[in-house]
Amino acid sequence: MPTEEIKKSRYLQETKAIKEFYQTLDKETLQLIYYQIAKEKNGTGIIPIFATAIPWLLFLFANPLESFLFQDGSSYWIIFAFLYLVLLSISLILHFKEKAWAVVHVKIIQDILAER
Repeated sequence: MPTEEIKKSRYLQETKAIKEFYQTLDKETLQLIYYQIAKEKNGTGIIPIFATAIPWLLFLFANPLESFLFQDGSSYWIIFAFLYLVLLSISLILHFKEKAWAVVHVKIIQDILAER
């Protein structure tokens, strides 16, 4: 791939726009944003905790849930399992995407603060 095509990549353009925005801010504001992103980055751990807590919650209600899902040969368990796996997948994808963006923002801010 030629260099010019790489530079026109949507992902690189997005990162460039973020960097240019942060370069317009003063040092104090950048530091405050850095602290806030660090807080948010650490707070995104709630999604994996949530994803692993749901099975334990269901375990507490195992007998009533089992009676409902498997009553008279119904297919409720298929719907339940499908919905659970879809929600789990979406939440984990969002978690890692947010975590990755937080790392990008932190690195850009650190580089700008180091330059100043």
